[in-house]
Amino acid sequence: MHLASLQAKSDIESQCMALSDHPNGEFVSPKTKKEFRVEAYPSFIPFIDRKKLTSHPYIFAPVCYSGHWWLWLINTRKRKCQILDPLHKKAPTDERKAINKFTGYVFSRLITYAGGEPLQKGEREKEIKSPYVKISGQKTSYDCAVYVMKWMELIEPENIKKGKYQWDNWPQEEVDHYRVEYASRILFSEMNKQRDRAIRESSAIRLSKPSSVLLSPFCQINSADIETG
Repeated sequence: MHLASLQAKSDIESQCMALSDHPNGEFVSPKTKKEFRVEAYPSFIPFIDRKKLTSHPYIFAPVCYSGHWWLWLINTRKRKCQILDPLHKKAPTDERKAINKFTGYVFSRLITYAGGEPLQKGEREKEIKSPYVKISGQKTSYDCAVYVMKWMELIEPENIKKGKYQWDNWPQEEVDHYRVEYASRILFSEMNKQRDRAIRESSAIRLSKPSSVLLSPFCQINSADIETG
């Protein structure tokens, strides 16, 4: 379970349960003394889309570790993996190399659990290679999550040629705009609308009315105005 803050220059400390149980990408958990098994995480199993995991030609999988986000691209037909990192062109540390190997193993186990073919067979499943794609990325130290979310919308895997993805990177002003765009999507999402309706109909809970200033068409905000709560 990963959380990303849309407030610029801020971060929410969060970590995947599998990586919490297998720190530094250790295949045998120091806690349980067992290898990773999908069945060990029953609360997440209902969210596994078996059809998509076994039928889609590509799977995008965002990963967060130690406050940084990067994106895995899994070609299910060729059973190959690639990494798109907004900040790094290769694994920056030996720890990250180990985490990448373990993450590849986790994805392979998920696909197998869903009824598909593993990315590698036998012990090679623990040595899945995941080369980094050369791609223009973030210009700041805090925009990784925005890039990962937007890449999942826009990246066309077929256009990755010889380990490179050519595209015109966004100016910083556009990245800031995406932050506000995502904040607006969340704020006015159907889930939030349903919550607000339930609160309005409740006799025990009352919401304060939105500021008339914020409702004005002349009001403009940017990513620096976004606060987490």
